[in-house]
This record gives sequence, C-alpha cells and structure tokens, in this order.
Amino acid sequence: MKFKLMTALTLSAAIAGPLAAQEVIFAHGAAPGNPRDVAAIAWGEAFTACTGTAVNVAGAATMGDDVEMLTSASAGIIQVTANSQGAMSQIVPEIGLLGLPFLFADLPSAWAVLDGEVGQMLDERAQASGLKVLGFWDNGIRHVSHMTKTVPNPADVAGMNIRTPPDQMTIDIFTALGASPAPLAFSELPTALQSGVFDGQENPLTNIYSSKIHEITKFITLTGHKYEATPVVAGLAWWSGLDEATQDCALKATAEAGEIQRNLSLEAEQTLRPQMEAEGVTFAEADRDAYIEATSAIYDAYASRYPDLVAALRAAVGQ
Repeated sequence: MKFKLMTALTLSAAIAGPLAAQEVIFAHGAAPGNPRDVAAIAWGEAFTACTGTAVNVAGAATMGDDVEMLTSASAGIIQVTANSQGAMSQIVPEIGLLGLPFLFADLPSAWAVLDGEVGQMLDERAQASGLKVLGFWDNGIRHVSHMTKTVPNPADVAGMNIRTPPDQMTIDIFTALGASPAPLAFSELPTALQSGVFDGQENPLTNIYSSKIHEITKFITLTGHKYEATPVVAGLAWWSGLDEATQDCALKATAEAGEIQRNLSLEAEQTLRPQMEAEGVTFAEADRDAYIEATSAIYDAYASRYPDLVAALRAAVGQ
C-alpha cells in the first residue's frame, strides 16, 4: 500500500508539475481600460483558444515596472510582456531609434514600418539579448503636458523639469530643447507630479487620460515630438522551448490583439482632445518646424552609431 501511495504521489507530481508550468504570465504596466490592457486580455483569450494553455494577465505593473518585467521574461519568471520602447532600449539600444524626433507623420505610417524589414532587424537584435519580439503594438505619438502653461515653442521648454521614460532618445530630445529631463517609472509618475518634482511630462493622449495625468498637468501642447511602440516580448528561453504550432499561436494572438490595440490607440488620438477639454484641459498646437529644427542634430548623432538602421528607417518613411 505504501509503495502504491508513493507511486501515485510521484505520478501526480510528475503530471501536476508540467501542467502548472503551462500557465503563461502576460505582464504589462498599463492601467485597466488602457488599450494595452484591453489587448493583453484579448491576447490571453486568443492564445488559450489556440493552445488550451491558461494565461494570467498581470496588468498595472503588478509584476514590477517595465525594466523589471523584461528582466523577469529573460529569467523565465514571466513568459510575455507588453512592454515599453524606452525600457527595452536599455537592453536593445537600437529599438530607441523608433523615437527619432518627428520621424513618423502618423500612426499608420509607423505601423507599416514596424511590420516590415525594420521590425525584423529589431527582432534579430533583441534575440541576441535573450528576448523574442512577437510583434509591435502601439504606444502613440507623444505630447508634452505641463502643470502651469503650454509650450508651443522650443524656448518654452527651456529649463523645464520633465519626466521621461528610461529612454536615451527622449532624454536627448529634451536636452536639445534646453529642458532638464529625468527618467522615472511610469507607475511613479502621478505621485512625482503631485509632489512638484516635475513641471510636467510627455506621453500620448491615451496614457495621459487613462492614468488621470490630465487632472494634474492641465496644459497639453500637441508637440508630436516622437513615436513609441509597445514591443510585445517573450523570454527567448521560453520561446525556444515551444513547438512550432504553439509559436504560431503566440504570433497570431499578438497580431490579432495588436490590431485591436492599434485601432483603440488611433481612436483615442482622434477623440480624446474634446473629451479632455470638457474636463478642463487647455490645449495648444506646437510650432512643428521650430521643434524639428531644434532637434535635427540628433539624427546625425545616431546615424554615426547605427548607420544601417537609421538608413533603413529614413528609407522606409521616404526621408
């Protein structure tokens, strides 16, 4: 009887172990209702339908900030994260090139580039660092919000204490504009703004609204100074251990959920301004030509370091 009991327990553990390991954790840092959160839930549903594997969607930075989630994916603690361009550029610096100032005219232009050769080049570089890019969702064209004023001209930004993501490109842009940029995790931003550490910040309208940052920084200037993607990233060790059919399910889920996310992001870009104005936000248009001129030297600096990717990006957008 003892032998049978031990055998049963051993068999049970052998079965339960792989089954428990089958749960996929999909982590992200966005607030509930944000397009990234909606898409993450859709990803989980699609992946489960395709594979039968349960997905735990861990949102709102419950698995740490973006850098911590990337580290966890590399270590196999989580399997997939819808992450940020800025955080990932700390591991794969080339991905920061998507944020070259005023590179993309609009969101569809950016998506076309990400879904082509440039996206493949960035995935190759990510894999060399232990991460697999499943696809690129959207994180919008970014604008500046300020506590006390609009900033229609580059001179208005001079001296501004501005929060940025942990992204060297964004820091370089605001340094060129004469501001004092400092990186901070997005989850810590509202508290830092309320305490007066920063004069303002920069984000797409959907992030500003879903995180209620517009209630703190009530002056938004539509600078459109850079674009950011949301790379959907898997740990390479987990990815490499999947069979081809499961890999295809992950890629399909990323594409399907990405279409939802991109469309929500585009809709927000087009509709949020009047909604935010009704809630007391003051908007201003930026002098785009003046901003472009003030940040133009950034292209030369990055072209000298990453000539192939900068050339590919410029060719893709017709520069």
